[in-house]
Amino acid sequence: MLNSGKYLVVIAGPTAVGKTDVAIKLAKEFKTSIISADSRQFYKEMSIGTAKPDPQQLNEVKHYFIGQLSIHDYYNVSLFENDALQRLKSLFDQQDILFMVGGSGLYIDAVCRGIDDFPDPEPEYRNHLKGIFQDEGIAKLQEMLLETDPEYFSKVDINNPNRLLRALEVCHVTGKKFSEQRLNNSKQRDFQIIRIGFNLPRPELFSRIELRVDQMIENGLVEEVRSLMPYRHLNALNTVGYKEIFEYLDSKITLPQAIVNIKTSTRRYAKRQLTWFNRTDEYKWFEPTAVNEITNYLTMTCK
Repeated sequence: MLNSGKYLVVIAGPTAVGKTDVAIKLAKEFKTSIISADSRQFYKEMSIGTAKPDPQQLNEVKHYFIGQLSIHDYYNVSLFENDALQRLKSLFDQQDILFMVGGSGLYIDAVCRGIDDFPDPEPEYRNHLKGIFQDEGIAKLQEMLLETDPEYFSKVDINNPNRLLRALEVCHVTGKKFSEQRLNNSKQRDFQIIRIGFNLPRPELFSRIELRVDQMIENGLVEEVRSLMPYRHLNALNTVGYKEIFEYLDSKITLPQAIVNIKTSTRRYAKRQLTWFNRTDEYKWFEPTAVNEITNYLTMTCK
């Protein structure tokens, strides 16, 4: 049953747009906490390359789901849905408004709408697929999915190995195409959801992305990635900022070229994020500088 007195405020938007700073200001204004929905920030070993909130920011407002996992842990969006809903339930016992902040659209939608429940495969098959990915690369997974489920292949982000692996797992364990089993039926939540999107003019957003990458390098990204070299085969590390530095450490490209590649990949990632969030008209869009306007909007809406 919907509880009209409880509100989950989603703050979404592309990487580097300024979600963290504004979310902290809003959470302090409404005296509440933040649930992170940035799947790259779940891992404690990855900090600089994922732009985690710094210790001072984490001390200003209580954050959940930042650094709670190891890169060695198995985790997926279904587990996040369950964990986040449990956390929200306990927090709503104490607070009427909570913020969920991030750029991982699939993880946000899992909490807001739910995802289809699929069985997990036997560990042997999961390890088999991971071995294929490690030995033959993402192209082999793409080839397998195209053959197994061409309809889903035409829709999925084929450069995201986690999506490819999950679809192949479901096809294997159920004997049916993944595309035939995705119901996309929204689940009822017992709290109200307010979606806020942040965006900036494209030149300004891209400038912020380039500045952030430069700051990551200055803050020690190369050293962070170097420390993770023995674990580079893990899915968590197959992501923007880490892949490019691995190539540099392999002497395949120079550091300046790696930096250029990170900036290019991050711009593309930001475009994909915006495409995802613009699939629905449920977001109310603001520039991140409009803190007072956003505060007034939430004050009027959360009544």
